[in-house]
Amino acid sequence: MGSVRLLWRHERPQPARPGRRPRIGVDDVVTAGIREADAHGLHDVSLRRVAERLGVGVMTLYGHVDDKATLLELMVDQCRLDMAWSPLAGTPRVMLEQVAEENLALFAAHPWLAHVETERAVLGPGTLGKYERELAAVEPLPLDDAARDQALALVLTFVRSSARALEAAAGERTQESPEQWWAREGAELAALGVEERYPRASRIGRAAGEAMDAAADARAAHRFGLDVLLGGLDRS
Repeated sequence: MGSVRLLWRHERPQPARPGRRPRIGVDDVVTAGIREADAHGLHDVSLRRVAERLGVGVMTLYGHVDDKATLLELMVDQCRLDMAWSPLAGTPRVMLEQVAEENLALFAAHPWLAHVETERAVLGPGTLGKYERELAAVEPLPLDDAARDQALALVLTFVRSSARALEAAAGERTQESPEQWWAREGAELAALGVEERYPRASRIGRAAGEAMDAAADARAAHRFGLDVLLGGLDRS
């Protein structure tokens, strides 16, 4: 069964199968897959684990989805369909800032989404609706349509990278605070005399660390990078 038919299952319901009514449906499989990914991450998602979550045998899932790749498409599209968003209004910059924040919130709710690697487009109502909505932010730019698509893709790719950095930073902070890390590692560097050997790196690195209260601040990097990116689009 093609993924498009499954993605649009609510608009083009599939004919009922003969025999006893199945215990679960495609929606149940997709929901269980999302919950499994939210709980354990993308790499641990498998049809076997999703089946265990649903309390059925793995062969039961093959009656609904062909393989893990198809299930991931359905999961991605459902998350995009369910994401929180507001109507876009204002200048392109204001609208793109909103698009960026809404996508960052989507990745925060489902961190595994930032790790889905595929060149194949997801052609479901969630993805196409999201694309249609977000294109309104680049529609006013003095670009041709291909460049408008690339402008939106550039912003979304940047946000995806930021989401990964924020996720990694959150994991590091659960192990030790930036202050604890620097108290240990900074003392080692001081003993090596690195300030004299690398004066520029030491000066700028110290200024950045004091400004961000950490060796690196993923949230500050996101704000700075987005500002530079949107500033460039403003001048396009």
